[in-house]
Amino acid sequence: MQRPNAAQLTCGSATVVLTTVALLLLSGTTTTPGITAACAVGLLLGVLVAVTMPGRTGSVKGSVPVPSASDASGDEEIRVPAARVGGRTGTRIGS
Repeated sequence: MQRPNAAQLTCGSATVVLTTVALLLLSGTTTTPGITAACAVGLLLGVLVAVTMPGRTGSVKGSVPVPSASDASGDEEIRVPAARVGGRTGTRIGS
């Protein structure tokens, strides 16, 4: 199972909060079993909304394109990264 994305978490959480508040206001219950039942229904509905929402579609970030055989040529240039040149730590210019 894939991890839920931000939209699924947001919609599920909003559903839990709004459903629980609405059930508590509409039912007017003040007993512990009534409040527990309203919270359980809100939680179940929030999970249902988050699970049934469409997930990610498209490619994964950071994927590397695979070159095709027609792109390969014998005269490819090899690039070597240059060495990093750093200054002294704590050097200040002007004060």
